[in-house]
Amino acid sequence: MSDKYDVIVIGAGPAGYVAAIRAAQLGMRVGCIDRWLDDQGDPSLGGTCLNAGCIPSKALLESSELYHRAHHDFADHGLDIKDVTMDIGRMQKRREKIVSQLTGGIAGLFKANGVEWLQGSGSVADAGKVAFEPVGKNARKKTLEADNIIIASGSEPVALDIAPFDDERILDSRGALTLPDVPKRLGIIGAGYIGVELGSVWSRLGAETVILEAQESFMPIADTQIAREALRQFGKQGMDIRLGARVVSAKAKTGKSGNVTVRYSVDGDENEEVFDRLIVAVGRRPCTDGLLGGDAQVELDDKGFVSVDEEFRTSLPGVYAVGDVIGGPMLAHKGMEEGSAVAEILAGQKPHVNYETVPCVVYTSPEIAWVGKTEAQAKSEGIDYRVGAIPFAANGRAKALGQEIGQVKLIADAKTDRILGAHMIGPYVSELIQEIVVAMEFQASSEDIARIIHGHPTLSENVHEAALAVDGRPIHFAPKKRK
Repeated sequence: MSDKYDVIVIGAGPAGYVAAIRAAQLGMRVGCIDRWLDDQGDPSLGGTCLNAGCIPSKALLESSELYHRAHHDFADHGLDIKDVTMDIGRMQKRREKIVSQLTGGIAGLFKANGVEWLQGSGSVADAGKVAFEPVGKNARKKTLEADNIIIASGSEPVALDIAPFDDERILDSRGALTLPDVPKRLGIIGAGYIGVELGSVWSRLGAETVILEAQESFMPIADTQIAREALRQFGKQGMDIRLGARVVSAKAKTGKSGNVTVRYSVDGDENEEVFDRLIVAVGRRPCTDGLLGGDAQVELDDKGFVSVDEEFRTSLPGVYAVGDVIGGPMLAHKGMEEGSAVAEILAGQKPHVNYETVPCVVYTSPEIAWVGKTEAQAKSEGIDYRVGAIPFAANGRAKALGQEIGQVKLIADAKTDRILGAHMIGPYVSELIQEIVVAMEFQASSEDIARIIHGHPTLSENVHEAALAVDGRPIHFAPKKRK
C-alpha cells in the first residue's frame, strides 16, 4: 500500500481519532499514528481519556460510590445489607473490561470508516512528511507523506522534581487507577478535578485521604459559591483537603512495608506526613517530546503548547494541531469538537468551535458542573447581571433519590436576560448542564428556559426553577433576598 495519504493524524486520543474518522467520512485517505500501549503492552486506541483518564476513573467512581452508599445510604431505603465488602480485583477487572470495550470500539470505527491505524510513533519531519517508527522488534522507520498533517498528541501528567514518580509509592493519575489494594493512608498533591476524583474513589473505599493544595482557594476555576459547598461536602465525606499547603519534598521507601514521607509548608510552618502511597495530580503538560523533527519549524508558546491560528493552522504549512496539545481546557469533548472542525476545514467547510459554551464536569458525589461565566467573572467585567439559585432540597426527585445536596445557579444579563453561565452541584448535574449548553449556543434567555415545560418530578425542574428565580418568581422555593 502507498505511503502517501491525504491526511496523517498523530495521536488517537479524542481529538485525534475524531479528526481521523471525520476526515475519512469526508472522502480523504487517512492514516492515524498512535503509540499508546495498554496495561498488557498491546497497542490501544483512545489515548489517555479512554485508557487512563475519563473512562476508567468514572468506572471506579461508580463502583466506589455504590460501595459507599451500601454502607451509608441503603438503610434509609429499607435495604438491610450486612457485611458489604469490596473485591478490589473484581472492581479493577470491570474497569479493564469497560476500557477494552470502548478502545476496541474505536478500532471498529476506524475499520468501518477506512482509517488506517498505524501502530507506533510519529513525528513531523517537515511540511508534508512524517517520520514513522512502527511497533515491533523488526520494524523499520520510514517516512510517510501527506497533503496535511494533524497533530493531536495530547497531554501527560506534570511531574515534580520534588516528588518523582516511581510507579510504586509515588504515582501519576494512571498509576492511581490501577492500585491493587486500598492504601491505609493516601496522600494527593493537587485538589483539581483529577485530585478530588481520585481522592473520592479511594476515600470511599476506606483510605484515610489527605489532599495538599498549594492554592489558598479551592477550585478557583469554578463559581465561588459552588466550590465552597463542594469543599464542605468533601470534608463531611472524610477527605482532608488542606489549602495553602506547598509541598517541599516527598521521599519514598520501596518494598512491601515502604511508605512516602511528605514535607510541606502552610503559612511558613513546615509539616510532615507519612503515606502508604502518594498521587501527584498537579496538572498536565502538552506531549511534544520527540514530536518535531529538525526541519519541522512548528512554533510552540512559552508553556510548550503548539501555537495555532483560529483555523488550527500551525506555523508550518499544511500542519494543523488540535486538542490538549494546543492548550485551553484539557477536556476530551473540547478536543473532539476541534478534531471534527479541522477535518471539515480541510474539506473546505466552515465549522466553528464555540469556546464560550464548553461544559466542565467534576464526577464526584455530589457532581459539579458549569458552563460560561462565573458570578465573579461577570462582576469583574462590569456586567450588570441577575442570579437565580435553587437548592435540590426543594426538588421532589432529589428527595426520592436521597440526594438533596447542592443547587442550580443561573446567571443572566440584567438588560438582555441572555444566559451568561450556569453553575451546579448535586445529583447528575453532568447531565443537567447540557440543557444550558444548548440554550447558550442558541443565545437563549432565562425567560426561554422558564417558559419550557419540564417533566415532573425530575431533577431538571431545578433548572426551570432557577430560570424563574432569575426573575424573582420561583414557584417551589422561597429564596432569601440577596443583599
